[in-house]
Amino acid sequence: MAIGPRLDLRQSQSLVMTPQLRQAIQLLQFNNLEAAAFVEQELERNPLLERDETPELPDTSRPAPDQALVVGPPGTGPADSATAASAGELPSPDSAPLEIDDSNSYDPGGAGDGVRTGSGGNTTFDDDERGLDDLANAGPTLREHLGEQMRLTFHDAADRLIGAYLIALLEPSGRLSASPQALADAMGTDLARVEAVRARMMRLDPTGMFATSLAECLAVQLAEKNRLDPAMQALLDNLEVLARRDHKRLMQLCEVDAADLTDMIAEIRALDPKPGATWDATPPAPVVPDIIMRRAQDGGWLLELNPETMPRVLVNQSFTARIMANATKDDRAFIADKLQTASWLVKSLQQRAQTILKVASEIVRRQDGFFRLGVAHLRPLILRDIAEATELHESTISRVTSSKYIATPRGTYELKYFFTTAIGATGGGESHSAESIRFRIKAMIDGESANDILSDDAIVAALRSEGVDIARRTVAKYREALRIPSSVQRKREKAVPA
Repeated sequence: MAIGPRLDLRQSQSLVMTPQLRQAIQLLQFNNLEAAAFVEQELERNPLLERDETPELPDTSRPAPDQALVVGPPGTGPADSATAASAGELPSPDSAPLEIDDSNSYDPGGAGDGVRTGSGGNTTFDDDERGLDDLANAGPTLREHLGEQMRLTFHDAADRLIGAYLIALLEPSGRLSASPQALADAMGTDLARVEAVRARMMRLDPTGMFATSLAECLAVQLAEKNRLDPAMQALLDNLEVLARRDHKRLMQLCEVDAADLTDMIAEIRALDPKPGATWDATPPAPVVPDIIMRRAQDGGWLLELNPETMPRVLVNQSFTARIMANATKDDRAFIADKLQTASWLVKSLQQRAQTILKVASEIVRRQDGFFRLGVAHLRPLILRDIAEATELHESTISRVTSSKYIATPRGTYELKYFFTTAIGATGGGESHSAESIRFRIKAMIDGESANDILSDDAIVAALRSEGVDIARRTVAKYREALRIPSSVQRKREKAVPA
């Protein structure tokens, strides 16, 4: 066998993702905040891009054709349910939604290829939405608040030093993880002095800080209200029995009757187990929906993109023409590259909006029963169902539905919420949604009486009588996910209602 150099030709196919295609796919999976931040970065990088500040039309009842869809009433097919609100069908065949496929590669055309033109920029402060509340100084932090009280409480320098050390070791919940003896050894002082300082600091606002255990935290709050009697102290010493809802055992330990135990448990529930957790916590940001849904005149649903969350940019053609007139060869190459990038970004944003709207309309069409009748009528749905109906890839559906929210007459939901697994039906009937089964289990348990506590087997029997083929372990899993205690614990709790 001869050994030597040889030249061979091989032909193969491979998927090559261009930077523009990668950017478009990344835009598709961004939520509205991430997409807005990305567009802001591009506005800073690309001098040919500018924000579209065209005022909204006063007639909001007729949104633009590329920003609204009408989903027909029940009985309409996929082809009939996704019609444009004011003109034509959406999306058009020449603007297919984004896919990870080389057939979607974009061949950039001229300056007018899907690019809106505009000139000039904003020279006013009309878009500054900051209010006086945004300019106000933030309030003191928890440690600053405690430090001010500590300096007014203690006059001895050594006590202040101990208090400052305790404040520095505070956990976010307001507790101390180190033992008092370890604190005294670390500061080189007596345990009695540390405990005396800590006892006074536990009465600072908020009450219950600097405790080393949950029972001590609750005891300080009860003592502040003059409610720490021997019976209440016995209840605090047996919090694990309270967690098991063994009320009969608690009545024996506390030497009280059912009515007194009910009042004591109500007082415990009114206390704050983590007094420092909410002080410095920032309020959660409100969810801004990407899609707004409302009823249409024909009984269907009108879906439109939220204009507040859709980044709008355009290419400044007049500025481009001005600088191209006297540009050098290198400048022309730079401008051409920026023009191509800007054109691709504008088209990617348009395709992103169309894809989100197309997927959302198909979800609404399939889950019409949920929007009209409630969660009990939620149908099982998987990504493949939407992918086949919209002729998109499952990965595209996953990107579109992640971190995208829709405002409906029943509330604001993430698009992922409407995808649930299927629970089989007895007798080969239509499958049931797992979310609707969880709702049914919760409704059954909420409606049970103190003398008729439903076990997991009883719930299984009731669901099977309704045509749901479900196993006992599935019911137990759903019940635990809903944080509903077992039938034994519910029986103990309802025997002495609290």
